[in-house]
Amino acid sequence: MKCVVYKGIRRQDTYLYVASAETLTGLPKALLDQLGELQQVMELDLTPHVNLAAADPAAVMNSIESRGFYLQLPPGTQANTC
Repeated sequence: MKCVVYKGIRRQDTYLYVASAETLTGLPKALLDQLGELQQVMELDLTPHVNLAAADPAAVMNSIESRGFYLQLPPGTQANTC
């Protein structure tokens, strides 16, 4: 699965994974407002066997397929998203 990763300027160490840049237009406004301006940090081919620093690749893939995005928060932070 192709994946694009963004960081928001309002929330440090918070990353948004989506299938493509075009996907951003369909995301909940509340989520985008929480993150602020997004800066692309990388593109990758995501598979269950890819090592990600702070996320389970299978969970990322499932979330992108079902919700359109995966939000990676800093350790110890609870999700408060749409």
